[in-house]
Amino acid sequence: MNQQHAAATAAETMRARHSVRKYVPGVRIPEADMNEILRLAGTAPSSWNLQHWRFLVIEEEENKRALLPIANNQQQIVDCSAVVAILGDTQANRVAADIYGAQLAAGSITQQVHDTLVGNINRAYASSPQVGVEEAIRNGSLAAMQLMLAATAAGYASCPIGGFRRDELIKTFRIPERYVPVMLVTIGQAAAPAHPTGRFTLEQTVIRERFPEQS
Repeated sequence: MNQQHAAATAAETMRARHSVRKYVPGVRIPEADMNEILRLAGTAPSSWNLQHWRFLVIEEEENKRALLPIANNQQQIVDCSAVVAILGDTQANRVAADIYGAQLAAGSITQQVHDTLVGNINRAYASSPQVGVEEAIRNGSLAAMQLMLAATAAGYASCPIGGFRRDELIKTFRIPERYVPVMLVTIGQAAAPAHPTGRFTLEQTVIRERFPEQS
């Protein structure tokens, strides 16, 4: 695929992605398709390449039924093929030695670079517990967007959900303390088109260089 065609394909995927809330019940996404969607989601960028996201994939009917009241009884939870809970790792610094250790072993970085990077990461996380939480949510959100684009490219609809009871999700699905729920994403076969939505113009959303002086 040449660069121009790849850019066109990416643009088409972005334009095609809409939040769909009505799904055809009983559709199972083939494992190969789901795995590829998750792999592509995992190519999202992340701070220090710590890959803060974890994907809790919920496909079984019993588990979607358990999730339904947690997600405020939104019907899409049970009708969709899968719900992916995006979890952010608040202790992602713990994987730094593994990530940069592999690069060191491969010869792509020196010992000095390895020690500097790992040291900087650990110091940043030690400076405040809020650092880990903010990084978990920020980078988990990047992966969530990538997940929805990957689903669209594979021919499936999706929808992000921020309205759910996080404490109940953690308890019901036994989520370890180090992970913070970022959002839920439903994926499946659309039963109805997404509602049309407007978008602000560039003039409404883009500020060039700096904000003007306030009068």
